[in-house]
Amino acid sequence: MNSSTPRLVPVTPENFDAVCAIRLHPHQEHLVSPVLKSLAEAYVYGTSAWPRAIVDRRDDGAEEVVGFVMAFLDFSWNGGGTDRRSGIWRLNISAEHQGRGYGRFAVRAVSEEIRGLGGTRAYVTWNPGEHTPEPFYLGLGFTTTGELSGTQRVGVLTL
Repeated sequence: MNSSTPRLVPVTPENFDAVCAIRLHPHQEHLVSPVLKSLAEAYVYGTSAWPRAIVDRRDDGAEEVVGFVMAFLDFSWNGGGTDRRSGIWRLNISAEHQGRGYGRFAVRAVSEEIRGLGGTRAYVTWNPGEHTPEPFYLGLGFTTTGELSGTQRVGVLTL
């Protein structure tokens, strides 16, 4: 990250192409769905999905899309509506911008949004295996719940 402060902004017609152009490292592509799938899910899940572009200011002053995050807010975890959760649904940081703090920023920003809505926990899931983001999430304070969402491990962060 340079000296400016990154921001989360809505996905708009003006930044849509840049958001969709985000590419991960090839060894990560099997772990995270592409942004286009996330945007389709945001359309389908409406008010539960909170998609945002992660932007930062380049040295020349122009804003650049460096990643994408989508939260789920007050989502019915078990399909029946009794276990409602909020957290990180998808996090994609472009390969050339990884390792600069943008992922940590996005997790903190989503956590603040959830806290502002009265939430006390943030959830995340990840695929197990080589190059998994598990160390990243555990390093931010998430703990595993012992649950699986499909084949993905579930982590929780107390806010």
